[in-house]
Amino acid sequence: MSASAPRLTELQRMLTGITERLAHELAAPGARAPAWSETQWGVARAVAAVHGVSGLLAQRLRWQGPEAWRAFLETQHQQVAQRQLRIEVLLARIGARARAQAIALVGLKGTALLGLGLYQPGERPMADIDLLVDGSQEASAHELLVGLGFSPGAVTWRHRTFAEPSAAGTVAQFGEHSGNPLKIELHRQVCERLPLHPVDITMQVLAAPARAGLQPYPSRAGLLLHLLLHAAGAMVDRSARLLHLNDIARLTGAMEAADWDELWALGARCAPPGLWWAFPPLALTERYFRCVPAAVLRRLAQQCRWPLRQTAQRRRLTEVSLSYLWVSAFPGIEWSSSLGEATAYAMRRLRPRAETLELRRALVHSQPLLSDGEWARTSQGRRILRWLSARQPRQQALQPVQAALALPRAKSP
Repeated sequence: MSASAPRLTELQRMLTGITERLAHELAAPGARAPAWSETQWGVARAVAAVHGVSGLLAQRLRWQGPEAWRAFLETQHQQVAQRQLRIEVLLARIGARARAQAIALVGLKGTALLGLGLYQPGERPMADIDLLVDGSQEASAHELLVGLGFSPGAVTWRHRTFAEPSAAGTVAQFGEHSGNPLKIELHRQVCERLPLHPVDITMQVLAAPARAGLQPYPSRAGLLLHLLLHAAGAMVDRSARLLHLNDIARLTGAMEAADWDELWALGARCAPPGLWWAFPPLALTERYFRCVPAAVLRRLAQQCRWPLRQTAQRRRLTEVSLSYLWVSAFPGIEWSSSLGEATAYAMRRLRPRAETLELRRALVHSQPLLSDGEWARTSQGRRILRWLSARQPRQQALQPVQAALALPRAKSP
């Protein structure tokens, strides 16, 4: 980091204070700018970028802050808006080809939220386009995307990745840039491991009967179900974003009693049945946005296991996001359903499976700045020894701060 960068312990204090302040400002904007130092304003840019809310803050904040902060937010808002235009053109092409080839696709998360008009241009970034396809049509969808010029990339248990050639645009390593190559993630299931056993909501997200083309979720309740499960999975990995909570808040604000009734019905048909996992992300959203009906929270709390419920009621965004600087030995272990699962999860963390090690190696090549750098190349034994000797910072959390502090210095208003 640069000479003006703080020590790691001081940086964690900054990340905590700034993340919590920006979260509350996004939910209920205040009238007075924070009295932050130049370094803190630099860290604030990193927090806004990591949490995907730069474009939102550009529109929501009532105060201005230093010149460099204002310029950063305004530029990010413009870049998000320009990239959204590119995405809309691509989605139209995908939809047209899917209809012509009788392939049914569901546009997930950001695609659906923008389609509902819950965000204005420039507010919500989209790094990827997420599409869901029935397994029987996965091969046809693969050919469709390759036919549009996208190259097949990494394959994980979650999805297949397709990337636009990098020659199509620049690659900005910090924040949003309209010219960054587009990426598509093709899913055949909607599933999260919490923390070890999967929760699958694929059948609640796929429209029935399926229609050719690019389709929305069957209902708002189905979209909320996915947003909650996605946020839950991110909380387990300590990669949740303020944008996730804002998505949930905007959607719940548009829901009526019948939508909540449908959510309960969908939860009963999940695999396994129930919505015990939905309480933590909704409780975290309620902490900042005050948007969830009290009766809904009470009902979900009753389904949530006591250890997880107690932890979720205390959690702040910082502690389950990339604003938390440190490598955790057993992140999300409180989500375990039993002592047996907790033990199995701990052993999985101590002795990773071949699939996990292969994914680490792939990330080193595909995302060298965000894959924990040298830490990603370190053997599991050395990782354990280093973690026992001193707290280790996460490169995914540290690199955006390094990039933000390298930007032009802030000037007082």
